[in-house]
Amino acid sequence: MSAASAPALSSGPPVRILLATWNGARYLQAQLDSYLAQDHDNWALWVSDDLSTDGTWEILQAFAARHPEREIVLKRGPGRGSAANFLSLLCDPELPVGPVALSDQDDVWLPNRLTVGLSGLDRAHPMVSAAHTLETDAALRPTRRKPRRLPRPSFHNALVQNILAGNTLTLNGPALVALRHGGVAHVPFHDWWVYLRLSAVGAQVHVHDDRVLYYRQHDSQTLGAHRGLIAGAQRMGALAGGRYRAWVKQNLTALVTRPEGLLPPHRIAAERLLNDPIRLRALRESGARRSDMAGRLILPALALTRRM
Repeated sequence: MSAASAPALSSGPPVRILLATWNGARYLQAQLDSYLAQDHDNWALWVSDDLSTDGTWEILQAFAARHPEREIVLKRGPGRGSAANFLSLLCDPELPVGPVALSDQDDVWLPNRLTVGLSGLDRAHPMVSAAHTLETDAALRPTRRKPRRLPRPSFHNALVQNILAGNTLTLNGPALVALRHGGVAHVPFHDWWVYLRLSAVGAQVHVHDDRVLYYRQHDSQTLGAHRGLIAGAQRMGALAGGRYRAWVKQNLTALVTRPEGLLPPHRIAAERLLNDPIRLRALRESGARRSDMAGRLILPALALTRRM
């Protein structure tokens, strides 16, 4: 671990940016520079680098050395993929309890990213916020003008779908504690897990209308935007090949294995969806539902063919 610690630039505890990296040297510097342009300047940076071999670690070290006034902590990741890398940060016992903002390595934050994310989170109840992004190509040229309208977040939606952009997630301290009760879960996607786990404990989930970052789409990213022909083909392949069923099972297993704090009706719904061998009944009685019309139509078909 390498760390440079100093008092925050503004009074009070900082929001800690949690950045997970892996071979991100090509775009990383632009992301780091965008942190410096935030209109909320009271932030610290915690990084988990998942055994990069392309100079990412050296870029991070140089950034920490240039900004000794910041709390910047660099850690080596577990080497088990993006979800485990993010969760290792979120559940790190050395990370102080307080607000955290998740960050991908290849985006560029708009100056309002932290201000929007933190809006309304200063409460004792667990809360998580998300926002919209501006999708771009690799050169940061916008590829879509209007953000999609997101449905109302809910636990029953989170059972079978993630609608929150993980690179825009901000959690308050109580939400971080509630998430840690679930441990470093073995799940396919960290953002879906945050949505599922926190909605299961009754956390407030808020989606802001603002766009808060340039969401760079490029060939080497782990998972891109959820729209377009390629994204649609990937989703259909996941459904037909059984990966979607495996994802849902992993999430539900992780949820019911560590049930601390789960609302009883939500725990029962998750157990029913996980364990009932009559899949159509499991789907109906759990209340699980996707937000899109196509998803609502296809879920019963997946249940009938035991692909859900």
